[in-house]
Amino acid sequence: MQELEIRRALPSDAAGFVQMMSDPEVFGGLLQLPYPTEEFWRQRLAEQCSPGKTDLHLVATRDGALLGSAGLHPSGASLRRRHSMMLGISVVKSAQGQGIGSALMAALLDYADNWGQVLRLELTVYTDNEVAIRLYQRFGFETEGVMRAYALRAGRYADVLSMARLHPKPPVLRE
Repeated sequence: MQELEIRRALPSDAAGFVQMMSDPEVFGGLLQLPYPTEEFWRQRLAEQCSPGKTDLHLVATRDGALLGSAGLHPSGASLRRRHSMMLGISVVKSAQGQGIGSALMAALLDYADNWGQVLRLELTVYTDNEVAIRLYQRFGFETEGVMRAYALRAGRYADVLSMARLHPKPPVLRE
């Protein structure tokens, strides 16, 4: 078995994304919709790789199989929010509990803290996703509030936690 590889997502990963996001146990924990298409994912991944985009979308692969993905995405177009990014992460059901999420989180935080000029990372997570909440807490995320009836999930409105992490040692200019 090969080692886990963490790398930037490419449009050629679209088929792996379709497979991962077709699993109700994966897309049900995210704001994704069922029945994704390869063309949708190819286009989305190509857009994120285009010049001038500040998104960072990573994948975890082993033996050529996509096991998970994680991304940092701008919080919005406002100049005053450029210091913050939204974080999203997903891991295929069969690879959960094997350190994939931790490896992806470590890579994202290294990028955010050391290269991306990110002061604030934000995310939302369903209140019943205890495994993900523990992962986020291990990496320094704190709960900022509960958003009630945030998203429709399997025919019911579900609550989410709003969580964030501030850069632990923001860069300073040396005098």
